[in-house]
Amino acid sequence: MSTMSDEKNMRLLGGSSLGWRDRLARFPIGLLALLVLVTLGGLVVLYSAVGGGDNIDYVWRQSARFLLGVVLMVSISMLGGEKVYRRYAYFFYGFSLFLLLLVFASGTIGMGARRWLVIGFLNLQPSELMKVAIVLALARYFHDRSIATGIGISDLFTPMLMILVPTILVIKQPDLGTAVILVAVAMVVIIAAGLEWKLFAAVIILLGASMPLGWNLMHDYQRRRILTLFSPEKDPLGAGYHIIQSKIAIGSGGLFGKGFMAGSQSQLNFLPERHTDFIFSVLAEEWGFAGGLLLLTMYCMIFLRTLFIASMAADRFGLLTVVGLTALFSFQVIVNMGMVIGLLPVVGIPLPMISYGGSSMLTLMLAMGLMAHVSIHSKQHGRTI
Repeated sequence: MSTMSDEKNMRLLGGSSLGWRDRLARFPIGLLALLVLVTLGGLVVLYSAVGGGDNIDYVWRQSARFLLGVVLMVSISMLGGEKVYRRYAYFFYGFSLFLLLLVFASGTIGMGARRWLVIGFLNLQPSELMKVAIVLALARYFHDRSIATGIGISDLFTPMLMILVPTILVIKQPDLGTAVILVAVAMVVIIAAGLEWKLFAAVIILLGASMPLGWNLMHDYQRRRILTLFSPEKDPLGAGYHIIQSKIAIGSGGLFGKGFMAGSQSQLNFLPERHTDFIFSVLAEEWGFAGGLLLLTMYCMIFLRTLFIASMAADRFGLLTVVGLTALFSFQVIVNMGMVIGLLPVVGIPLPMISYGGSSMLTLMLAMGLMAHVSIHSKQHGRTI
């Protein structure tokens, strides 16, 4: 009797006949193991970045967030059947959009921007949730419209509106870095859904032609960040300070680094934001090129693992969801590392699983839970690693 009741509840939630033991057996434990290894390494770097034992509360808080993230990942992956997240994709998008609007009414200001909502003990950054929500919404849209001949211009009006509204809200906060990530991730989903190559080329040309308009819409400090990228030495104590100190830290690490808690730039407080945006600079100074390469290798393993999950997805929604979330993870790695080595402007994008921060950590674990859910309901039977 209980088995029949369980199966009925599963159908209501998403239509899966898999019992919880089957779902647990299919859970991608290898993906979780990679995340644990990266996070443990990040906690070691964070301990050094905040100055050791006197500020160990940073490490405990980050550890608690990761453990909460693991619970979130497993819970999300086990919930319902293969259709549950497709069914509620638009609702999650609408809820995230509502939170973005709420930021302007009751959000808190930090570092010159209004980006956070205080909900009990949690400081929530709704733009982080929107990164996942836009992927789910676009995946649902293109799943419902399986376009065999490719996506034409008439198919793009609704998706572009879905992208444009949250992007404008995020820019208004202002948070240019997150807005760029939103657009980039959304474009990856659209391309994966079958965007015609001629239309793709037209979009690229249009984006290039609109750059002067975008430049005029930027705040003065955002324009300074871009100009500083090309000549940070012109303002070494002002706009160029972050990049210069970051380059010194990374370069001085050499092949094997200066050793744990032995980096002069970080330990003597020359390096700003060393526990958040510039934490990779701390890692590179103390563990050198070898430490940075090891972290990149771990990121690549996560990237390949998620692409494998995408290749085995049971439906179009699962495929597009995993492709989009993989792009989100990858773009954050690329932008953060490009930022700290001086190849990209400083835009405040955290390094996944390494930078200190709650919203970013929990959002990434939410994304990993969704990808694990796709893996559990994939075409491949048995345990996936």
